[in-house]
Amino acid sequence: MHAPSRQTTAGLLVVLAAASGCLDVICLTRLNGYFASVITGNLVQFGHAIATANARSLAGAVAAVGGYALGVAGATLPLRHGGPGWNRRTAVVAAAEAVLLLGFTAGWLGCAARPGYAAGLVLLGVASVASGMQSVITIGAGIRGASTTYLTGSLTNMVRRRVLDPHRFADVGGLGRLAGLVGGAVLGTVVLRLAPTWAPALAAALAVAVVAVAVGLTRRAVAAVPQSPDRDRPSSRP
Repeated sequence: MHAPSRQTTAGLLVVLAAASGCLDVICLTRLNGYFASVITGNLVQFGHAIATANARSLAGAVAAVGGYALGVAGATLPLRHGGPGWNRRTAVVAAAEAVLLLGFTAGWLGCAARPGYAAGLVLLGVASVASGMQSVITIGAGIRGASTTYLTGSLTNMVRRRVLDPHRFADVGGLGRLAGLVGGAVLGTVVLRLAPTWAPALAAALAVAVVAVAVGLTRRAVAAVPQSPDRDRPSSRP
């Protein structure tokens, strides 16, 4: 598979950031107060749960942080020998993330958007695994410093560059991912209020769209590559 262009990849990462914003809004507001991807915030919550001996909150921390770590490990294994950029293995991992988000959506629908404590932990774990996988996909996308799940570093780098070199244009890709994350959170909140049963479907649809577009572009690139003349030349062997 031929990787999409750098510009196209940057656009796909903005869409993934939007999916992450939508998913985190659902988890934060409806699933025990934990994020699917913001591990810094989850660890603060974890410390608070330890100090207050809150067993229910501790279980949420284990589901969120442990699920994220599991997703990172699970995505790293198949991609560890591949080069940077979008390739066949990346497509498989991205498809696996999309399947998890579809499963999250199905579980949310099964609970009628009102999961109990136990079901909420399961859904939080699934969302966190998907977020961990997305982080690895983003790191391997071939764009240095890109992130679609934790953007503290992206904002820090953009501000530093602007201060150190005021005449230099800001990182457009980083701004796009920040805007995508905020936009996904806004859309997720709106859907949660207007049609809460379908809120997770937005994140799943965005992830599926990224996989479909990336795979479609890579196949088109392969089809556009001219075949070698030797491939169609008759063999001279008897």
